[in-house]
Amino acid sequence: MTPFRIATFLWPEPAGHPPVFPVFLPFSGCPVRCVFCAQDLQTGHAPRRVEGALAETARLLRERARQALSAPELAFYGGTFTALPAEAFAAALELARTALRQGFISGLRCSTRPDSLPPDRLAALREAGCGCVELGVQSFADAPLRESRRGYDGRTAREACAAVQAAGMRAGVQLMPGMPGSRPEHFLADVRLALELGAACLRFYPCLVLEGTELAGLWRAGRFRPWPLETVLDVLAEAFALTQRAGVPVIRMGLAPEAGLAGGVLAGPQHPALGARVQALCLLRQVERCLAGARAAGRLGAAEPVALVLPRRLQGMYRGHKGELAARWAALGIASGHVRYHDGREEIRLERLVGTAHDDAATPHEGF
Repeated sequence: MTPFRIATFLWPEPAGHPPVFPVFLPFSGCPVRCVFCAQDLQTGHAPRRVEGALAETARLLRERARQALSAPELAFYGGTFTALPAEAFAAALELARTALRQGFISGLRCSTRPDSLPPDRLAALREAGCGCVELGVQSFADAPLRESRRGYDGRTAREACAAVQAAGMRAGVQLMPGMPGSRPEHFLADVRLALELGAACLRFYPCLVLEGTELAGLWRAGRFRPWPLETVLDVLAEAFALTQRAGVPVIRMGLAPEAGLAGGVLAGPQHPALGARVQALCLLRQVERCLAGARAAGRLGAAEPVALVLPRRLQGMYRGHKGELAARWAALGIASGHVRYHDGREEIRLERLVGTAHDDAATPHEGF
C-alpha cells in the first residue's frame, strides 16, 4: 500500500548546551524561608560556608582542566545568589572571572529571587560574564505567592524578568505547579506569561511536601493537599506544548533524584520519569489533535488505519512509560506495527495507509 500524507508537524530538537558545573549554596542569602522549601533535601547539600564552597569549586575546576574535560558552565544554585553578603558575592564573581579567563569554564549562570536584583549586582553579574539569571518566580499570581509567603507579588516577578534582560542577560523562569493557593489554570497562565515576558528557558518543579518544611505541618493538619500525579502530568503536557510552539526549552521537570530526597518526600506528585511521561503524553495529544482535524475535514475516515513516522531520537516515546499510552494509541488507529522511524531530527508525519494521491497535496503543515 502506498502511504499518503495526512499531517506533518515538528518536534524541535533541544539546542546543544555545554555541561553545567553546579555549585549549591542552600539557604545562603535567603531573606525568608518559604513554606515549601527544604534546600538541603532538594539539592543534596547541607548548608555550608560560601568560602568553603568556592575553594572546593576552584579545586575541582582545576582538576577538570587537568583531565582535559570540556569547559562547563559554572552555575550558582540554591539560596539567593544576588543577596549574598557583599564579600561572598564578590568572591564568587572573582572565581568565575578567573576561571573564565583561564578557560576552565565556558560561562556563568545563577539562580536568585525576583525581589533580590539590585542594579549594581545585576551589572556585576554581567561584567563577570554571566549569561543567564534563573528567577525562582514559582508563580506570577498573587494568591499563591501570598499563601506560600514568598515575600513579593506578581508585579515584582514580572519586573524582575525585564530587569535581567535590560541588564544584557537571558532570564530563566522557574515555576511551581501545585504550590499553596495554585490551581491548574494559574500554572498555565504563568507559563504563557513567562513566554510573553521573554523567558529563555523554563524549569517546572511540582510542589512536594518535604520533611522539615512548614508545608509538612500544614499537610499533616489537613490544610494542604498536593496535586495528584495525574493532574500534574496533564497540566505539564499542556505547558510543554506551549513551550514547544514558542521554541523555548524546558530544562528541568521535577526535582533531581538526590540521595536524601526520597526519604524526605512525605507527599506529592513525584516520579523518576516525570519529564519523559510528560513529553510522551504531549506527543499523543498533538497527534490526537491532528487526526481529529483530518477526520473533521473528511481527509480521513473514522476507522482508517494510520501510520506514525517519528524521528529515531523519539523511539522510546511512542508507548509511554511502561507502555501506559499503548491503548490510547491503538484507539487512534495507530497500532505498534504502524510506527516507523526516520533519521531526520524534527519532522513527525501522519500517513494514511490507503487512499488517493490528492490527499498528500491537500495537507497543510500543522502542529507546533
